[in-house]
Amino acid sequence: MLSVGLAIASCGNPNPETKETTETSETTEAQREFYQLKIYSMSSEEQVATVDAYLKNAFMPAVKKQGIDKVGVFKSRPSETDTVQKTFVLLPFESLEQFQELDTELLKDSTYTAAGTAYIDANYDNPPYDRIQSILLKAFPDMPHMETPDLDSPRSERVYELRSYESSTEKYYRNKVDMFNAGGEIPLFDRLDFQAVFYGEVISGANMPNLMYMTTHADMDTRNEHWDAFVNSPKWKELIAMPKYENNMSHIDMWFLYPTEYSDY
Repeated sequence: MLSVGLAIASCGNPNPETKETTETSETTEAQREFYQLKIYSMSSEEQVATVDAYLKNAFMPAVKKQGIDKVGVFKSRPSETDTVQKTFVLLPFESLEQFQELDTELLKDSTYTAAGTAYIDANYDNPPYDRIQSILLKAFPDMPHMETPDLDSPRSERVYELRSYESSTEKYYRNKVDMFNAGGEIPLFDRLDFQAVFYGEVISGANMPNLMYMTTHADMDTRNEHWDAFVNSPKWKELIAMPKYENNMSHIDMWFLYPTEYSDY
């Protein structure tokens, strides 16, 4: 009976697995979000205060009116090699059209322009920041939507680790993206409780070809424990031993961030 059933199913669709896989791939592609990561660089406490007030009182309320939730605002932890004060803003979008229209829609909002006047109308010789870097990303197929972490530690102690993996060529970059998806890096991070916020392909940025992702941890000790478990896991050792994944990264950047009190997560 089992053989007959399989034969009948095959007659109706000579390649049933192919059709199902194609439909699943198309559905996932349609669900993949886009992200904008804005990085404010500042050189004075006055600038930091102005940007904070703008983001908290003007930008975030106005963005939510546009149907954009899960807005993350993070501070960097200055290090010996990077003493510049930075604020990171992470925005999810359902489409590129929503991303393109956001600034125009914000400027139509009189409540936004009134609440943000110190930032919006700042004089040329007293700008609220030194520079803004903007990076546009598309979510990985195996995690098409942003996730918010479930952490109960004090926000000042949390470690939101943002990483950028650069590759020497587009071919090696696609190979590294495949390692996360088909290779199984994402499920490994999940099993080890890294509580990732997003994984994204950079489609516009200063260091392409590269991918970026963010994992979250209750504190630095927990972060170190998670990474120790990762690098010593049999799955990771199996992956890095595969010849097809050799040499697919040429440079890594890491930022240790923590969420502001007004960040959504």
